[in-house]
Amino acid sequence: MVAARLAGMTEPHTARAPRPDDLYGFRIATEPRLSPTGDRVVFTLQTVAPAKDGYRRSVWSVPTDGSEPARRLTIGAKQDTSPRFSPDGRTLAFLSDRRLTVEELPGAPDDREDGVQVHLLPLTLPGEARRLTDLPRGVTDVAWAPDGRRLAVLSASRAADVKADARLRGKAAKPAPGLPPLSDYHYIDRLQSMSNGRGFVYGSVPQLWIVDAETGAARRLTDLPSRIEDVAWSPDGKRIAFATNLAANRDLGWYSDVHVVDVQTGAATRVTGGHGYFGIPTWLPDGRTLAVLGHRYPAAAGSRPDIWLFPADGSDSGAKGGRNLSARHDLMPGAVMNSDLTIGEPARLIASGDGASILFTAPFEGAYELWRIAVRDGSLERLTEGHHYLSGWDAVPGRAVGSSIVAVLRSSPGSLPDVYRLDAPARRFARPIELRRLTELNREALEGIALAEPETRWTTVDGLRVQGWHVPAADPAKAGRRARRPTPLVLEIHGGPHTLYGWSPFWEFQCLAGAGIGVWYSNPRGSEGYGEAFNAANFRDWGHGPTRDVLSGVDALAADRIADPDRLGVTGGSYGGYLTSWIVGHDQRFKAAITCRSVNNLVSQMSTGDIAGPMFGQIELGAAPWEDPELYREQSPITYARDIRTPLLIQHSENDLRTTIGQGEELFTVLRSLRRPVRMMRVPGESHELTRSGTPYRRVENLVQVGAWFRHFLVLGRRGLPPLPKARAGR
Repeated sequence: MVAARLAGMTEPHTARAPRPDDLYGFRIATEPRLSPTGDRVVFTLQTVAPAKDGYRRSVWSVPTDGSEPARRLTIGAKQDTSPRFSPDGRTLAFLSDRRLTVEELPGAPDDREDGVQVHLLPLTLPGEARRLTDLPRGVTDVAWAPDGRRLAVLSASRAADVKADARLRGKAAKPAPGLPPLSDYHYIDRLQSMSNGRGFVYGSVPQLWIVDAETGAARRLTDLPSRIEDVAWSPDGKRIAFATNLAANRDLGWYSDVHVVDVQTGAATRVTGGHGYFGIPTWLPDGRTLAVLGHRYPAAAGSRPDIWLFPADGSDSGAKGGRNLSARHDLMPGAVMNSDLTIGEPARLIASGDGASILFTAPFEGAYELWRIAVRDGSLERLTEGHHYLSGWDAVPGRAVGSSIVAVLRSSPGSLPDVYRLDAPARRFARPIELRRLTELNREALEGIALAEPETRWTTVDGLRVQGWHVPAADPAKAGRRARRPTPLVLEIHGGPHTLYGWSPFWEFQCLAGAGIGVWYSNPRGSEGYGEAFNAANFRDWGHGPTRDVLSGVDALAADRIADPDRLGVTGGSYGGYLTSWIVGHDQRFKAAITCRSVNNLVSQMSTGDIAGPMFGQIELGAAPWEDPELYREQSPITYARDIRTPLLIQHSENDLRTTIGQGEELFTVLRSLRRPVRMMRVPGESHELTRSGTPYRRVENLVQVGAWFRHFLVLGRRGLPPLPKARAGR
């Protein structure tokens, strides 16, 4: 049903349809963190820069009793992120690149690496934030020690001062005028040397540093050959847990183990083991046990992350060590929910104050919920229930033993992320806990816009239950009212393939629905959130089975005369682009298609970009390309490109290192050579994340072109390619 979501308005006929450029006005909250007493929550707020060519991020605060509206704590001239309360709640640490704006450093290079540093903001007395650290290569993460006198930070710096860091790195001095420039060649002897959105990362390996909270004096604690992530202090402040991959040939596989390092001596102990992927360490209050998230690839790429308990002294780090606390529940903590508005945040595990339970989030039938699992026996409670996406959260102990105060970011198809509070009692709760809203960050931005509310529908294919959602088309002449059926329909397909769609906001879907085009999106086999067997059901079958799953919903909508079978379109990104290219090479029903950042040749996909190597192919298809070339030929959409006659727009970003632009170029070359209706939309300066975190004006243009392509073919019924945009390529 179309819902006219009009803050302060009651008459549907006054609403208007969503527009791509509405995106400029949205304020997106991330990273909620509670004060130690739970009376206040801070969060990062992302807004679009005035020139629409970037983002600004600032830190905000709101009381958890709802007594005051949210207020800004930092100016956010560029990027203020990662707010962290000190243990006494009197100081806020955060990361900021403000020194690039407010500090004048004569002679500083244009490509300086020391922009992002830790800053401290006093909260009990008026005052400005002060920069604490001055590490030569900046800081990427920060965590307070329990005593509040030290912080652990992650930095790729080799030494604490610029000259010593340059010497240890073997960094050559800038040549004098008239001499040749320094070599700009990259010499690579390992895979995984690049990262999508970041470029080459082989020379940047974050390590643990200990920083004095008063003086900023910094001491490097670790010197490991691989990057460190997921830092967690022990309750007594004597040890730090972290995740890293120390395998001899770590570039050939996707593995990770949790280690514990002694803060005084630097001696490290491996806690997990067994060729798995373990991370997100969380100390239980006893200081002897770590809860971690991970698996040992029991179902290849479809493996389910579980919550495990390990002794922190490394005494159970063997190949079969640890206790799998959540094994029998078949949930998927850490599953990736898709949205082009809400920012997905890393998984978290938080122990209750008494250590009796662990809080976490995981999806259930398309909703992303808060759960609690008992440490003693693994019994499980679902604490929230709704058609929503809880994307970020934090928790601190409540007044009663075993209870928790929780702050969450909640969004839904018709609402953007806002901060909510809930109180989880220690005893078992018989019904979902009420969420108390604390912010209305986008009330003005969404005022007067009619948003469509999706309806969930289920189909059964090959014995599998497949969940999907239909966003009904609006009447473009009467925004807020449903169009007369049947309507044009666009099939949207998510990436991954191991991610999921759900009750999260999508501006692309809203813009299409507002233009009179319905949307169908679903979770085919291989999607997360429906158990390990479903997640692994696309092993060695990226094309045939998932195609049947997504088309089953289209067939059902056509049979119910909701969708017009003669006005169908299909699109998707990443793996969704793969399946789009596959479908139009096998099915002629679609009148238009857009394949975005797609995979078209599985051989070159597994051999290029930031995830190139043997393991991706082995865990997805059971073999690397050089081990089973016939399987790769059969599973590649480009094999069937000669059968594509659907008008196809190929969207690809030129800086995409996840599915490199050659994937789009290969398909374009074949189709143009065959004189098929095809156009390639090359996006400069963007990575694989164009539609989620790309430059704002490019995200808006992408939305405009998606709508224009489908309107041309599905609404206006045209056959030839649409006219080129008048403004293009900077002209």
